[in-house]
Amino acid sequence: MVKNNRTYFILPALLVLVISLSSWGIWGHEHINRLAVFALPEEMRGFYYNHIDFITVESTGPDMRRFVFNDKNEGPRHYIDIEMFDKPIDSLPQTPAERVKIYSDSLMQKSGYLPWNVQDLMTKLTKAFKDKQKSEILFISADLGHYLGDANMPLHTSLYYDGQLTKQNGVHSFWESRLPEMFGETYNLHTRDAKYIDDVTKETWNIIKNSHRLADTLLAADRQARAMVPEDRRFKKDEQGNVVKTKYNTPIQSEEYAKAFHKVLNGMVEQQMRASITTVADFWYTAWVNAGKPDLSKLDDAELTEQNKASLIKDYVAWKKGKPVNLKPESEY
Repeated sequence: MVKNNRTYFILPALLVLVISLSSWGIWGHEHINRLAVFALPEEMRGFYYNHIDFITVESTGPDMRRFVFNDKNEGPRHYIDIEMFDKPIDSLPQTPAERVKIYSDSLMQKSGYLPWNVQDLMTKLTKAFKDKQKSEILFISADLGHYLGDANMPLHTSLYYDGQLTKQNGVHSFWESRLPEMFGETYNLHTRDAKYIDDVTKETWNIIKNSHRLADTLLAADRQARAMVPEDRRFKKDEQGNVVKTKYNTPIQSEEYAKAFHKVLNGMVEQQMRASITTVADFWYTAWVNAGKPDLSKLDDAELTEQNKASLIKDYVAWKKGKPVNLKPESEY
């Protein structure tokens, strides 16, 4: 395959930091962006497939900006702590323009503004399609995929994002990184084809509401799993009985604990990963339609698309069977 993608060289120490702090983990974000490509209509699929490695690797770009380059404005784009507003979700300002009139930037730095960030990026992606700006289309698509993945992660919508108030510290990465790495290969990640979103604002908030409803269920499932596994068996240990830690010094949950948590969750991780893939494809497709369906084939050399045709067909068939394709992300564990 001769896909027209850039090669990225990331210093090991920086890669480790990004992996350790990435929402959904490297495994999750890379699979979400990559598999969303295959849910696109044929008129878009070839262009995105030509750059599928870029779309995949750049899925963690926002975390790179946040943790490696210390962008102070990046963090709040990834979450929204609904509890901080002390009012029903439907009563919150729905659009970025409405939000600016009501809430200060200082509040947004504390509460996060994920749904409004998603809407801003949709406006930018639509413009990039209209202007036929290839680089902007790819960069914004990758970023939007990341934030939509975050929006489908329940704890990214809650003030209790890591179980820190219920003595469940570590549950965030446990759910979004440890479980997908352990069980992701068993998931059926084939989704329906991308659909047009009639109301992007409404759909964005529907995603947030659905995720937020799952936050308490997620935390309750972890408490149930903890009750099933004695405390001294919840973390992996070496031959000397010491708790084994990751390369970034966090304890690794035992297989027994992980299996118990995954079972009690009853498919939630797979469900939310599939929802993320579907959401990303829908939003990309909607931006393209709203831009007037520009001919993306003209943005690449015809020779490149022809060279990738056989590989695209092969990977598309594999995706139809629900299996991840050609992707072995860096392990966090």
